[in-house]
Amino acid sequence: MGDDPKKQASAKQPKQPRKKSEPFCFFNRELSWLRFNERVLAQALDPSTPLLERVKFLAIFGSNLDEFFMIRVSGLRRQFLEGVLDLPPDGMTPAEQLGAVRKRLLPTLDQVSACWQKDLLPRLREAGIDVVPYDSVKDKHRSGLRRFFEREIFPILTPLAFDPGHPFPHISNLSLNLAIVLKDPRRGERFARLKVPGTFPRLLPVPNDDDEGLHKIGLKTHAPRRFLWFEEMIRANLDMLFPGYQVEESFLFRVTRDADIEIEEDEADDLLESIQEGIDRRRFGSVVRLEIEKDAPKRIRDILTRNLELAPYQVYSLDVPIGAADLMELCKTERPDLKDPPFQPAVPRDLVRGKPLVEAIRQRDLLLYHPYDSFVPVVDFLRQAANDPDVLAIKQTLYRVGGNSPIVEALMEARQQDKQVAVLVELKARFDEENNIGWARALESAGVHVVYGFVGLKTHAKVCMVIRREKGGIRRYVHLGTGNYNAGTAAVYGDFGLLTCDPDIGADASELFNSLTGYSRQQAYRRLLVAPGNLRQEILRRIHREVEQHVACGGGRLAFKLNALVDRECIQALYRASQAGVKVDLQVRGICCLCPGVPGVSENIRVTSVVGRFLEHARVFAFHNGGEEEVFLGSADLMPRNLDRRVEVLFPVLDPQIRASILENILPMHLRDNRRAFLLGSDGEYVRLTPQEGEEPVDSQQWLVDHRGTWHRR
Repeated sequence: MGDDPKKQASAKQPKQPRKKSEPFCFFNRELSWLRFNERVLAQALDPSTPLLERVKFLAIFGSNLDEFFMIRVSGLRRQFLEGVLDLPPDGMTPAEQLGAVRKRLLPTLDQVSACWQKDLLPRLREAGIDVVPYDSVKDKHRSGLRRFFEREIFPILTPLAFDPGHPFPHISNLSLNLAIVLKDPRRGERFARLKVPGTFPRLLPVPNDDDEGLHKIGLKTHAPRRFLWFEEMIRANLDMLFPGYQVEESFLFRVTRDADIEIEEDEADDLLESIQEGIDRRRFGSVVRLEIEKDAPKRIRDILTRNLELAPYQVYSLDVPIGAADLMELCKTERPDLKDPPFQPAVPRDLVRGKPLVEAIRQRDLLLYHPYDSFVPVVDFLRQAANDPDVLAIKQTLYRVGGNSPIVEALMEARQQDKQVAVLVELKARFDEENNIGWARALESAGVHVVYGFVGLKTHAKVCMVIRREKGGIRRYVHLGTGNYNAGTAAVYGDFGLLTCDPDIGADASELFNSLTGYSRQQAYRRLLVAPGNLRQEILRRIHREVEQHVACGGGRLAFKLNALVDRECIQALYRASQAGVKVDLQVRGICCLCPGVPGVSENIRVTSVVGRFLEHARVFAFHNGGEEEVFLGSADLMPRNLDRRVEVLFPVLDPQIRASILENILPMHLRDNRRAFLLGSDGEYVRLTPQEGEEPVDSQQWLVDHRGTWHRR
């Protein structure tokens, strides 16, 4: 295959004319995502960020990029090979997108290498944390390292020869490998592949020069200061694996495979079993990327590309680090002086008086904003319900819950207390499928009613309902969130959670769960906006209402905070609002296909993105509504998948004081950020905002840390 997917396009698919309707008003989704990851990289490049936090952002950049290739690039590749003609709003063909992705990515990867080699590594060394080459280890320690290799590592290694008698071995997804060139005295050059096992840390702690003895090798040290790449340890001792051969060269490489699970749900008798089979198939997905050390000779690259059936444009020759996500291991080093200062999440005043949560919720709705507010009240909500004799039933959706989940433990405890417990576990939560299968089976074993959602739809809504018998009859207590029921991510993701016993929201939640667990074609709800039912139409209706009110009375304003803005119909509605004079403030953390600042189209739209210490994950939709402000929070971004192919919920903020807290404190602070925010231009590029002369510096996340527990208006 040729090295340019654009050149192959004519043989695979006819050239489609670009859309006539405002093609310049849509940014390409994939390129927008790459710009988002560049903003993540910007945090690693920022010298004002604590040193180990910079390393963390470099690792996140690498992890994000791995997933991008496994899902998005693999999808483009499939479209290209299958001749898909359904173009995105920007009009780029799959071949054009593949070429544009590579062109955009190459200089960014050079930045990553320079950031690590020329900036972070020297600064870490100055701070007493060093990642050293094997050659720099003193002789007195090398002998100990060799003994450690022989005793602990050698037995688990499996070198695989490649020649006419040995087929090319399978290379699993994201595994590190060494391509080894050997010299046979009788038969000349030979080639072998060795997989670097994942049973040891990628960055192996090794003794400092002044350490006596080798008791600190491996995992036995509590505060390592010196590290060696694990593959370097293996490289230095390859002679043990190939006695009688001379090891000439070795080169690190890694492949990325298509990891998107496709399940024919209509034909799947057992969805859980089908998902498990899909997870197993991931390791055999087609290869979409080969990463190899930059100094690897052409003949080695050719062997790999030929046997992996890759085009040259799928090959990325890199300086170290290959597999940058593994740099996260350095962040475990006990050096609080090189990290963000810790803080204690707040507990709202209404919850610190020792009363049961249901009593506090009966008095007023309660808003939590994690991680500034503690996630403990959410866990307590379920734990108290599990042991409350008046609680009859609990119903909940689970998308990503993490390991050792206190939420799942509380649900199983409720079942032990003879409550009726029904849980929808979304098995199709990408890359959490295996974890969710485990929880689903554990819940079923505890007697919980477990369902797996709709055929053809992911259930992404975050809803928990507790049904309680009280003097006045049955009362429903509901928690609705913008983020997952995951105590781990609640410490680093910015997400809202609302606790309420509003009767209409409770009735809506009941009907939603009936549709999730049984048979129901419920479309309209009293308070909730639900996808794929009425959510799209209600958002569009409210944007149109804002236009009408602005034309009649002026003062129109929309303020949305999202993870992604991709949906064509929603973007066009926002363009119409801008053309009518409505002021539109958008804060979109990730992908944004809307073009702001285009004369006659979007000059009244401002788009920012905040990337900082915490992952901005909350979704907020604020409508001025002629002074009768409406605010919705929820799980849905404005993307076709969220609006049409997922079960999503947006919920209204009905309490006037909570609504004022969001509209007067939280949302304006995010929109005013000029320390961690980037401004999107009409050319698709982002510029980091800085305080102008006389302008107050605003770091919205730091402000929320400093004011946690005080922005609740009471």
